[in-house]
Amino acid sequence: MKQTIDQLPLTKEIADVLQQLGIKDVNPAYSTGLAWGGQEGRATRQIYSPADGNLIATVSMASEEDYEHMVETAQQAFKVWRTVPAPKRGEIVRQIGQKLREHKEALGKLVSYEMGKILQEGLGEVQEMIDICDFAVGLSRQLHGYTMHSERPQHRMYEQYHPLGVVGVISAFNFPVAVWSWNTMLGVVCGDVIVWKPSEKTPLSAIACQHIIRDVLADNELPEGIFNLVVGDATIGSLMSHDSRLPLVSATGSTRMGKKVGEAVGARLGKSLLELGGNNAIIMTEHADIEMALGAVVFGAVGTCGQRCTSTRRLIIHENIYEQVKERLARIYPKLPIGHPLDSTTLVGPLIDKDAVASFLNALEHVQQEGGKLVVGGQVLEGESYETGTYVTPAIVEAENAFEMVQEETFAPILYLIKYSGEVENAIALQNGVRQGLSSSIFSTNLLETEAFLSHLGSDCGIANVNIGTSGAEIGGAFGGEKETGGGRESGSDAWRVYMRRQTNTLNYSRQMPLAQGIKFDIMD
Repeated sequence: MKQTIDQLPLTKEIADVLQQLGIKDVNPAYSTGLAWGGQEGRATRQIYSPADGNLIATVSMASEEDYEHMVETAQQAFKVWRTVPAPKRGEIVRQIGQKLREHKEALGKLVSYEMGKILQEGLGEVQEMIDICDFAVGLSRQLHGYTMHSERPQHRMYEQYHPLGVVGVISAFNFPVAVWSWNTMLGVVCGDVIVWKPSEKTPLSAIACQHIIRDVLADNELPEGIFNLVVGDATIGSLMSHDSRLPLVSATGSTRMGKKVGEAVGARLGKSLLELGGNNAIIMTEHADIEMALGAVVFGAVGTCGQRCTSTRRLIIHENIYEQVKERLARIYPKLPIGHPLDSTTLVGPLIDKDAVASFLNALEHVQQEGGKLVVGGQVLEGESYETGTYVTPAIVEAENAFEMVQEETFAPILYLIKYSGEVENAIALQNGVRQGLSSSIFSTNLLETEAFLSHLGSDCGIANVNIGTSGAEIGGAFGGEKETGGGRESGSDAWRVYMRRQTNTLNYSRQMPLAQGIKFDIMD
């Protein structure tokens, strides 16, 4: 029996949003662009909003047979899509970007309601999708290689890039749609087709995107299988990782998950693009503009309720300003509006689920056992407005960088205050003294300090900012990190190259057959 949206305990606003996005009843387990499948006899998962605990929908989960059918469809679509000129592929992405503009408010509300981030961040996530579409449209006319001079006379050398094929994208709950778009819009202008496994915690936002894309595909009479969606658990992710028909798997999530994906893909000599854990720090030197820094610190630490991979986890403060900064933060935190993410006055929404709350409480207990001192926050909120049990007060803890818990990434709003003395190099050593290497930042008005931070002896992260926080990257720059963050790069700059295979070509337009390196190899007839 189908379950329609109007049968669920949703507000009219959310019901209208779902219907605007084409989500009206039980959702199939997979989509091949224009066709949906997998309703009958599949396992299901109920999707609840962390904002109010309401059941949003019941979603069918894909089987191995569903996955197999979808990949076969994608393979057939690739044979067609790779022959479409890149600028024409860019035109399809342009139309998708326009559809996203039309649905920005509705999709942003769904992202906020399903995941729990505040509405401003939900709208910002959809804007990221629009921005990467614009970037990819321009890129579709710039998939360039290089020309090189040959050592042999009347020879020409150059390189060109070809599409890889079927690209797998495994995305995380904290950015239900944006990270997929980073990979997908670049991949499709490169000539690839996409198989997307969203987080099973936030499948509705992904399903909404597929509905939006279906309209564009239908308008352009394109085949099934260019944009594919599969809703499933870790079993589907494992199938993708081990599937040699997917030459590239892009995976976003925890370091533990990424190691499994990387090992499986590497064992078959495939390519993996990994965006994994972050343990990001802001350095505040004694020359920092404290007023400017505080805004970045608070947004970085509590934005998305601490559930961004770029969230600020550690604040490394010079001893001369340490007490001043701690006191200011201790005054700001209790005043942060915590509540329903669709309330325009809210700055901190809920954690994704009660498991995340348990991790939050466990981390605070553990770090205090190690000697950390709780400054403020750390409670689970109760009462009528917080009956889901997913709302917490963001915490500040005085700690040492070497603490076991500080070395770990906890996906929750915990900010560790770490004191340093002496020169900025001491702070940089603390910043680098973790296994992860995603985002980093320094606040200082001293040119010598900021240049030291940006030098080859400075931050070892993939992102290093000056007088800007760790969180909130623009799509124009390549996004990713080093060490246990995985080494991948997505979004801007030349990140497009990972979605293509490079080929070196040498053309001989002489009537001779000289060999490289001056080798003589004369054949006697």
